[in-house]
Amino acid sequence: MSLDGQLKNAVLEELKWEPSVSEAHIGVTAKDGVISLSGYVDTYPEKAAAERAVGRVKGVKAVAEELKIKLNLDFKRTDEEICAAAIDRLGWNVSVPKDAIKVKVQDGWVTLTGELAWNFQKNAVHDEIRWLSGVVGVSNLITIAPRVNTRDVSDSISHALHRSWYFDPQTVFVTAKAGAIKLTGTVHTWQERNVAAMTAWSAPGATQVENDITVVS
Repeated sequence: MSLDGQLKNAVLEELKWEPSVSEAHIGVTAKDGVISLSGYVDTYPEKAAAERAVGRVKGVKAVAEELKIKLNLDFKRTDEEICAAAIDRLGWNVSVPKDAIKVKVQDGWVTLTGELAWNFQKNAVHDEIRWLSGVVGVSNLITIAPRVNTRDVSDSISHALHRSWYFDPQTVFVTAKAGAIKLTGTVHTWQERNVAAMTAWSAPGATQVENDITVVS
């Protein structure tokens, strides 16, 4: 069996293993380490879970995710219901400043706007919204407020990355211009690549992260 065939089979097995994903209607193709997902799932969280499951498989270099969402009747909600639920959920989340986020819903697709101080707050907003019934997608357009003191952000991220057993100082590199961070170099798994981005976003003053790290087998 070819390497692509072996990788495809490994991805299919991982999708079957993931309890939050029903793989029956998901199609998988593999080419040179790039996995493409097609077909449909029942909910937006299931779509995200499928992509995460694929990223865990050794040998996956990138994921092209083209899954559609087909809501069954139990999960369908009107745009007004989704919007009201979203505002209520955000009001209960202590990570999200009151009235900082605006919510727009059209045909089940939620658009989020506003400004926050940290990326973890932006992620907290997204995590609250994606679990709501009726949501078929989220456009997270929230911006991170720039900070004045970003002079040492590149060194801070480099030190944080190299404290982890994931990363070799000789293979992952960080550059910064104000709060805009760029990551380059190589790692061995898709998961390591994602961890690098999350680490960069944790730096004070980070307003943007461009992840150009390459996954090599």
